[in-house]
Amino acid sequence: MSPACVRWMLSRTLRAVCAGARGHWAPAATLALPGDGPNTAASSRRWSPFSTDVDDTEQALAPAKKTKHDPKAPGAFGAVGRRIPHRHVQVISETGENLGTMHRADVLRVLDERGLKLVLLSERKDPPVYRLMSGKQIHEEQLRLRERQKAKAAPVQVKELTFSQGIAPHDLSTKLKQVEGWLEKKNHVRITLRAGRGGPAVNLDTNLEQMVEQMEVTVGFVSKPKAIRDGQAAMCVLRPPSAKELSQKAKDHGDPSQSDDATSRAAEGQTAAPPVSATDSDANKTLS
Repeated sequence: MSPACVRWMLSRTLRAVCAGARGHWAPAATLALPGDGPNTAASSRRWSPFSTDVDDTEQALAPAKKTKHDPKAPGAFGAVGRRIPHRHVQVISETGENLGTMHRADVLRVLDERGLKLVLLSERKDPPVYRLMSGKQIHEEQLRLRERQKAKAAPVQVKELTFSQGIAPHDLSTKLKQVEGWLEKKNHVRITLRAGRGGPAVNLDTNLEQMVEQMEVTVGFVSKPKAIRDGQAAMCVLRPPSAKELSQKAKDHGDPSQSDDATSRAAEGQTAAPPVSATDSDANKTLS
């Protein structure tokens, strides 16, 4: 019997024995007999259930592994578990009391006794500083950090309003009330005053400042009124007032109690506003 026939019979036998089992394509060299030539073994491929080759389709369909939260990652805040890499650490209690330097075995004993978790505060210090916290304290701190990140990432919207110097008093009052509503929503407002058709372009910046003073609320300036377009228009950028500006206005009116109330309201509702970086032309209106 020729070697080719023997190889064919072995292949059929393996298929019959391993019928229904999953396998992969493997080179025929794994089933070749010693008498076969190298060209014959390399010219064909056979199905073998013992192959360890990985199918490309199965590898692509494999679900991606979920990455675990690393408490040591920059900006991360969470419990480090029971694996303390440092032998001696400085420990702060859940109430903020400094417990001094402790061995990690003693720290684990305190964790078990009080039912608390260990949070890394500073790894750069010698020894590193850890704090004992409850699960509720960790959750509240994570919420605070998340709110701070949202406040920093949120861009300030800049509303735009354009009108001419000859605007009617009623229309001007309507526009100023619209500006007040934008400022209450913590937006910035860019106001542009242009010269009327055929009218003189004189003291537009002064006129714009007088219009802003007609507003019933206190405002702050990102940019004071100034002439632009070779004196043919004036522009200013308004922002919500700070606590200091509200307090100063209340003192100028001679009402100390109003000053305290204004300061407290501003401290509660005021958020740090980054520099003007984006423009939202949501209400760009021109009135001749």
